[in-house]
Amino acid sequence: MTGPVLDVRSLDTVLHTPDGRTLPVLRGIDLTVGPGECLGVVGESGSGKSVLARTVLGVHPRGTRATSTGAVLLDGEDLLTAPARRRAALLGTGIAMVHQDPMTSLNPVVRIADQVTEALTNRRRLNRAARLRTAADLLAAVDVPDPARRARAYPHELSGGLRQRVGIAAALAGEPRLLLADEPTTALDVTVQRTVLDLLDHHRRSRGLATLLITHDIGLLYGRAARIAVMYGGRIVETGPTEAVTTHPAHPYTAALLRSVPRVTGPLRRTLPAIPGSPPDPARPTAGCPFAPRCADARERCAVEAPPVHRPAPGRSVSCHYPLGTPESTP
Repeated sequence: MTGPVLDVRSLDTVLHTPDGRTLPVLRGIDLTVGPGECLGVVGESGSGKSVLARTVLGVHPRGTRATSTGAVLLDGEDLLTAPARRRAALLGTGIAMVHQDPMTSLNPVVRIADQVTEALTNRRRLNRAARLRTAADLLAAVDVPDPARRARAYPHELSGGLRQRVGIAAALAGEPRLLLADEPTTALDVTVQRTVLDLLDHHRRSRGLATLLITHDIGLLYGRAARIAVMYGGRIVETGPTEAVTTHPAHPYTAALLRSVPRVTGPLRRTLPAIPGSPPDPARPTAGCPFAPRCADARERCAVEAPPVHRPAPGRSVSCHYPLGTPESTP
């Protein structure tokens, strides 16, 4: 097929919690991801990144009901209107996910082989020998040493880095078209983070996988994501090519995220700039810009009017009354 693998249009999601609260957690989300492309989704904790991934996947925390409007198109098929059986059939084959913490995403009492091949055994019967052979092949594809022995192991017998490789192998087993990687290196030692990211990048390129790489670290996206979508308060506030967004940010929040990235140049002893205040509470939505209470350049208009979407250059958009780098942004 031509066109994007994932096409999200005007997506709004409301969570209904067990205690009776109604939380609008996603508002007006628009994004696309093409075959073999990596789109980086970046923002603080609570910005809505993981909810976006769960909404695309169709899975939410136990006891929480979600209502979504808009469209989530996978190769042109709207997942929001698809029957539950059809969505379940796409899990592992159409869409797969690599989770943040490989220790909690893997079942501690099930052998690695059975977990890696789950997407396959849900659709066809494999005997024990076939499961072990298939699992060993999948583990070898993600550079797990001694894959035949590791296929017989339990998760607690593997290091954090190897457990995350197991998670990647399980995600790739069903040959999905879309891969959601939700903070895939947060729980790992810094020395193995790059290895895991390189592995994801290799399989994205070789398999033509559309990849949504979710992170709170904007520096992690350099050289890995072709485009960036910056999220704040359940909204996408800026999008564009990675180099353009990181060198000339148009939204004050994006600029603040970039200032907080540690750098090897400059004084040895210095305090990293922090964004004052806290992320917005979804239980208390505001009419204006969600970043206004924390923005040094905010004006009265920002607190009461939803910001329009500006398009400062082809392929770029920013949701701000006073985008950086424009004459009207100067106080």
